[in-house]
Amino acid sequence: MKGLIVFGLVIAISAAARTASPGQPAPASVAGSWTVRADVSGNQSESTCTFTQKDADLTGNCTSDRGTVTISGKVDSKTVSWQFDTQYEGQTLTVYYSGTPQSAEKITGTINVQPMNVSGEFTATKTK
Repeated sequence: MKGLIVFGLVIAISAAARTASPGQPAPASVAGSWTVRADVSGNQSESTCTFTQKDADLTGNCTSDRGTVTISGKVDSKTVSWQFDTQYEGQTLTVYYSGTPQSAEKITGTINVQPMNVSGEFTATKTK
């Protein structure tokens, strides 16, 4: 009986070790409301984004004076990235954001707009 208990503990510990990722920090938590200020080729904009995070997956929406878009993205220990499609003069554009959390309340990074191949920078600040 004692051998079975020890065997069961070894199996449980082994399974836990396989599911944990040593050396891989958990994704930063970015869930909530953020104000995103962007500058793309001298064109400044401001959006309010609401992020929902489940593990490393990021979903939500961003609202600006151009309307509301649905975002999808990823979060890891050092990078937050999201993207959305929008219309501009009859053309579908995909806007990619990739940033680094500076703190629990600030993300800074770059924006890339395709297929126009223009880029810029953004700062996101958590809404209190």
